Amino acid sequence: MGTLALETDNMCSNDYVTLGLKDLHKYSLGKPQILSILSTFLERAVQRNESILETSQTKDVITIFHGLRAPSLSIQQYIDRIFKYSCCSPSCFIIAQIYVDRYIQRTNLYLTSLNIHRLLITGIMVAAKFMDDAFFNNAYYARVGGVSTEELNRLEMKFLFGLDFRLHVSVQTFRKYCSVLKNETTGGIVERSIQACGVKGNWANKDDAACAQSIAR
Repeated sequence: MGTLALETDNMCSNDYVTLGLKDLHKYSLGKPQILSILSTFLERAVQRNESILETSQTKDVITIFHGLRAPSLSIQQYIDRIFKYSCCSPSCFIIAQIYVDRYIQRTNLYLTSLNIHRLLITGIMVAAKFMDDAFFNNAYYARVGGVSTEELNRLEMKFLFGLDFRLHVSVQTFRKYCSVLKNETTGGIVERSIQACGVKGNWANKDDAACAQSIAR
């Protein structure tokens, strides 16, 4: 399912800085490292899960998060786009991964290229609402994610009920998730059983247009 093992040691403050979760404004090296690490983790999970579904008799659980076909934007491009336009704190991406893990554990869902984008935009939006002092509304996140406001509203409700509205994440759990994701830089194994803000009135570039056209399917 792409869930993270939690049997890891706590992280020190330096690790948070390394991942770009702390004092991000002091650095001019671009996006926080956690975005690339999370993208790599999710891409590995999707590849492994789709291989399992293709070679076994296991059937995927079709949900509201599934599209008819995979979007043209990669997971990395999609995460980068959300970070660029949402202005949410980098920690929201960790919280969103925790939420997604909780959701798929309760629904026996496989992360695949057909559902990962909708799960990401929903999870990150919910995390921003719960964690950040300021956040954009659903209509704005819908534009960022390339879906309609109506669809994102439905996705959010399905997601929240799937989590039983349990959005609190302990500091210990957060640290452990960060530690496991940090280990992804050394090539960890994924198991299945396993700041420019604001979106203009039209899509600003080719990637944005592709997002609008391909996610909303």
